[in-house]
Amino acid sequence: MKFFNFSICLLFCFSSIQAQKLLTPFEKSGGKETATYQEGISYYQDLDKAFPVIKMLEMGSTDSGEPLHLVILNLAEKFDLSEIKNGSKTVFLINNAIHPGEPDGVDASMMLLRDLAQNPKKYPFLNNVVIAVIPFYNIGGALNRNSTWRVNQNGPESYGFRGNAKNLDLNRDFIKMDSKNAFSFVEIFHSLDPDVFVDTHVTNGTDHQHVLTVLSTQHNKLGGELGDYLEGTFEPLIFEAMVAKGNDPVPYVNVHGKSPEEGWTQFWDAARYTSGYTTLFQTIGFMTESHMWKDYDKRVKTNYDFLMTVAELSAAQKEKIKTLRKSESEKLLKADSLPVQWENNDDDFKMITLKGFETSYPESELTGQPLLKYHRDQPFVKEVPFFNQYVVTKKVKLPDYYVISQAWQNVIERLQANEVKLTKIERDTVLQVQSYNIKDFETTKSPYEGHYLHYNTEVQPEKISLKLRKGDYLIPVNQKAKRYIVEVLEPEAQDSFFNWNFFDTILQQKEGFSDYVFEEKAKGIFENFSDEDKAKFKAKKEQDSTFAKSNYAQLDWIFKRSDHYEDAHLRYPVYRLFR
Repeated sequence: MKFFNFSICLLFCFSSIQAQKLLTPFEKSGGKETATYQEGISYYQDLDKAFPVIKMLEMGSTDSGEPLHLVILNLAEKFDLSEIKNGSKTVFLINNAIHPGEPDGVDASMMLLRDLAQNPKKYPFLNNVVIAVIPFYNIGGALNRNSTWRVNQNGPESYGFRGNAKNLDLNRDFIKMDSKNAFSFVEIFHSLDPDVFVDTHVTNGTDHQHVLTVLSTQHNKLGGELGDYLEGTFEPLIFEAMVAKGNDPVPYVNVHGKSPEEGWTQFWDAARYTSGYTTLFQTIGFMTESHMWKDYDKRVKTNYDFLMTVAELSAAQKEKIKTLRKSESEKLLKADSLPVQWENNDDDFKMITLKGFETSYPESELTGQPLLKYHRDQPFVKEVPFFNQYVVTKKVKLPDYYVISQAWQNVIERLQANEVKLTKIERDTVLQVQSYNIKDFETTKSPYEGHYLHYNTEVQPEKISLKLRKGDYLIPVNQKAKRYIVEVLEPEAQDSFFNWNFFDTILQQKEGFSDYVFEEKAKGIFENFSDEDKAKFKAKKEQDSTFAKSNYAQLDWIFKRSDHYEDAHLRYPVYRLFR
């Protein structure tokens, strides 16, 4: 009997030790601290050892020199990514610490996977979903830790930095892929082809009563029945379930520096952002944005509830989600045109409930100027308009192939990383293609994430004979990555490779003339111009006094209409081939 009691005591003590060991740094601190990178990876290693349903993998490198990890929870205890991707379960991918100063999801995910692994019978939905977690995406930022970066944020006690090891904001890097992190992420993403994706953040904007705001990927851009399902079914189910768990989320409050009482426009998640990128591959995406000034323990708990809710609904809605994704992928293959530009429809909105605070604009004691002030002692509940409808402002007719020279290796590497199928041309040849000339564009005056972005790009198409060399590439448009291909290769798209400066060398003219030498030749060239071109020249001199007074400008006008002007200047080096 004594031996039996001693055995029970030993078992109880061992269980207590195990339970204590599996407490997260967040829990041990009473909800005041977040796990360091080393603590987080060590914790997941412990979960990997303790539970056969959890496996941690190393998935590529990062700019920090540390590997990017992926943690998978699969009740079937199978962790081959190809098998998961092609399996019958919904795949739910969570990305944490893209901004390590916003670590709410880091701690929530650690507790979520532990709780699910400890009590899988309590969560039967796990039979229908595989959960994959990137514990720390921006490892360089996570290692760059202090207590002062996030001046507007209430806890945790210390945290990481927004920029990565190269000082890049990784949530602007999913198209340009300037980081090793991005290459490793797209490997994970395409290896899993997740059905649902969540990226965890903390907002740094307006004040209100809500602990959690939720940014859904723009449903019009997701498109078709899948977009309708996101807005009309999946998102409402999430909000209903969150309210049932004692939370009160609201769509991401996209208002900065002014009161949200007049309503707000849905954030446009361009392809440079995580959820905008994942949309290009028919993945339902969300960003959680915890409210910066709420207590850290409440923020983590709300993120925990959100991730649990999305996991539950991803399982419960498995058949619908997978059917719609498959259907939209099939429709995409039949599309002969796709959007490249959008704008918000400010005449179309829905009313949502905002739990906010009254505001005023008293004079700042420091600057003497009016400054927005939220009165937390004056809460309100109001119905406000939410402008969440976007309309297409430009579509492009799709070619059968894009054509690109092997010289543009940085572009080809990014296409290949995103599993775009390319075919090498086997011998030198000449093709009749449609070429774009860059007609106009504007450029930002300040650097943005290592680039001087172009925008308002306009092109002028023309048909040309193109000489191609053995080793150049044909890119068939009709493939799974179709939307991605169009987004990056059509120069007028917001996040095209052209707008991200990948082709800036074509914007500089390499050959020119000396006016005092060229004048005699220019006379002969001008004489051979058509009457129409001669009339244009004369009209320009009459209407443009600067042009009329400049020898160089007039000679340049003639030069650029002659055989001496180089084809490469302002000719976009990705061509469109129609069968």
